[in-house]
Amino acid sequence: MRKMTLRTRILMNLANLACIAFLILPLVPVILGAFQSERGLQADVHALLPVEYTLDNFRLILSGGSDKGTLFQDISYLPNSVTWFPNAFLNSVIVGALVTVGVLVLASLTAFTVTRLNVRWTGWLMQINMISRMVPLIVLMVPLFVVLRGFGLLNSLSGVIITEIGLLLPYAIIILVPYFQQLPKELEESARLDGCTRFTAFIRILLPLCKPALAASGVIMFIISWHELLIPLIIVSKPEVMTVPVVLAGLVSDHFVFFTVMMAICLVGLLPTLLLVLLLQKYLVKGLTAGAVKG
Repeated sequence: MRKMTLRTRILMNLANLACIAFLILPLVPVILGAFQSERGLQADVHALLPVEYTLDNFRLILSGGSDKGTLFQDISYLPNSVTWFPNAFLNSVIVGALVTVGVLVLASLTAFTVTRLNVRWTGWLMQINMISRMVPLIVLMVPLFVVLRGFGLLNSLSGVIITEIGLLLPYAIIILVPYFQQLPKELEESARLDGCTRFTAFIRILLPLCKPALAASGVIMFIISWHELLIPLIIVSKPEVMTVPVVLAGLVSDHFVFFTVMMAICLVGLLPTLLLVLLLQKYLVKGLTAGAVKG
């Protein structure tokens, strides 16, 4: 294999830096906007740096509107979304965690079945799995609403969780199947010779070996669930079961658009996904590239 020349290495590093800048630079105005006053932002929208820095935006949203600080004392109207944020944040954590766990459990069992059981319907399952993801989600909203209403799951976190599990399950299966395929069948056969059942071998032998793929799939499922807007927006109308994206959308009102408060909510909303990626980053690349190259 030929070694890269110095020029090629420099060009690749510059390309990497350009890609990183393309992803990170949009966050800079969000960060700067979250730490300044709405009046200061509206006074000069072309200013690169805030005139003054403040934490009042974070005090307002984290206190549910009870702590207005000094910047919001003279504002008579605040959208109700501000008061709902603490509870919405907790709801998003519950939904994201339960959806991720539910999807991983079902997807790992499905991936094991597809790769280990030599039956005809597993191929059909994968084809249906791929086709189902080509249907736009908005097309399914009306029938989904009718079905959930029939089961009494509207305006409930359980309805949101069940719906998102059904939405994300095909994605997780697509990620996990290649990883299960590259695991030697001899490991499972040896475990069964030692007295394990097929399910026990799956739990004790195969799942521990699939940690990178499970971690990568779990992070992706949590991020998608955390930022999902359409499903909770259609299913939920009660403030006590709203999630962070719905609350964020509610800040765009007929009276005013609170840009700095929206930016503060965006930053706080990024923390769970950022922490999850940092904690599991060593598994992500290995899990996502599994099955791409066969040895």
